[in-house]
Amino acid sequence: MALFPIFLKLKGRRCLVVGAGTIAQAKIRSLLEGGARVRVVGPQASKTVQRWARTNKLDWLRRALELTDLEGMFLVVTATSSRRLNELVSREAARRGVLCNTVDDPDHCDFYYGAVVRRGPLQIAVSTSGASPALAQRLKREIAKQYGPEYGAWVELLNEARRKLLAQAMNPKRRQKALHRLASAASLAAFLKNDAAERKRR
Repeated sequence: MALFPIFLKLKGRRCLVVGAGTIAQAKIRSLLEGGARVRVVGPQASKTVQRWARTNKLDWLRRALELTDLEGMFLVVTATSSRRLNELVSREAARRGVLCNTVDDPDHCDFYYGAVVRRGPLQIAVSTSGASPALAQRLKREIAKQYGPEYGAWVELLNEARRKLLAQAMNPKRRQKALHRLASAASLAAFLKNDAAERKRR
């Protein structure tokens, strides 16, 4: 089945994570980075999740899941070792129209977490539709080598240049050509050269 690839805006949206251990921790981190309002349910939690709760980065309910916890949620992530609980959450989430991801259980997922390389505003995601997360991770490492940290600063510069061009009254085709020139390999090479020269002057 073909998946629909999208990047969601989670800022301010309520998201639930069932489970608070080390497996859930990575999922929680990505939700927090996306600006989501995260609630975690689980009787035990990793030290990192406990720290996030103490610093009010998330709301931790130190108990077992109650089905009412799903009410008003945009999405839910289940990261427990109980297949029965995972199936229950998936079924109840579907009944409420809440998107659900169950870790390591593709049959009970509405969406998958991709292997993501982040360079500032630039995000490159890889998915195998749940077929081989190991392959997705290997491709992520290869992509990370190809697109280094310098891309973050360059993309921010491209964003500024794009805003200026969009603010100008000019022919749409000319603007499009200018935008593509800015994103070219030659433009990146010039940016890296200028950046290296700037570092030498410091």
